[in-house]
Amino acid sequence: MSKVLLHTPDGVRDVYGRECGDRKILADKIHSKMKSFGYEDIETPTFEFFDVFAEEINTSDAKQLFKFFDTEGNTLVLRPDFTPSIARCASKVMLENGNPVRVCYEGNAFLNTSNLQGKLKENYNIGVELMNDPSVYADAEIIALLIDALKSTGLNDFQVSVGDADYYKGICEEAGIGDETESKIREAIIGKNYFLAESIMAENSIPEKYKNLIVKVSEFIGSDDALDKAMTEVNNERSLNAVKRLKELYKVLTYYGVEKYVSFDLGILSKFNYYTGVIFSAYTYGVGDAIAKGGRYDNLLGKYGKDAPSIGFSIILDDLLSALYRQNIELEHDEAPISIIYTDDSFKASLEEAAKLRSQGKNVVLKHATEEL
Repeated sequence: MSKVLLHTPDGVRDVYGRECGDRKILADKIHSKMKSFGYEDIETPTFEFFDVFAEEINTSDAKQLFKFFDTEGNTLVLRPDFTPSIARCASKVMLENGNPVRVCYEGNAFLNTSNLQGKLKENYNIGVELMNDPSVYADAEIIALLIDALKSTGLNDFQVSVGDADYYKGICEEAGIGDETESKIREAIIGKNYFLAESIMAENSIPEKYKNLIVKVSEFIGSDDALDKAMTEVNNERSLNAVKRLKELYKVLTYYGVEKYVSFDLGILSKFNYYTGVIFSAYTYGVGDAIAKGGRYDNLLGKYGKDAPSIGFSIILDDLLSALYRQNIELEHDEAPISIIYTDDSFKASLEEAAKLRSQGKNVVLKHATEEL
């Protein structure tokens, strides 16, 4: 006789009780904020063809996808990220008139990370995408919305670090670094393994000037002054334009009144290849990684049929909830349900009373008199 399995596989878990309720409360608060900015709901499949994601992730990260096959032999994957799925959908049906498109989503994403990393393999995400708008005002809207969404949950002690992928990529172009080598260097820098990054550059005979500058990118952290310092270190147009864009972005963010939550970090990079410009992450106390990530991806939608400059973010709801718990931030809960005690003789009258209260929007639970109170 086979043994009954009572536990879940590594990296996934049951969510129930207070935590499950709190997660729904958070999702509702964030979703309400997204709707207030004019974003409309979208749902995409939990699994897609492998090719939807294949070009947008590094070879090593492709190993972290959950893969399986359909009856025709096509390789399918559980979505590791929502953005490519939404880009595929939008390029097919949503961009005909050229106007900006605003969508919001929520659901589970899956990455088969190593058990040694201590990360969940299934995470609940909620996020937005703003497509068909290349302006700095779109960048500011997205970052301001992220800040407002986090504040709506009761979180106040957090910071959004903002960088620009083009600053680093401009340096790589100027140094003559090819795509494959750039990907390896970026992966090492993301992992804070600067020794490995330097070794890769040495193996590829990258001039000393650029070796030092690429590693030094992570030092450009702080306020608007950090951007001035970063600008003096480069000569190529792509990197210079990236810094100018960040300066414009900061100005617009001051109009939103959210500048105290914003700092700059030109060392922010992503393992996803599709980011082309502004890139950002939100951090707070109580968790070891970013609780939200996002950025601009102007070239992604064209791979599915129709070009459209775009930007978005995704909040990892499980990590946000952990941070709120560890910071002892109380969530607003619904009122406890009203209890109506009934006996066998009074059940009909009690049921009628419960139905009347429920029609008034009250939550009611019927309890038999023999139940333990």
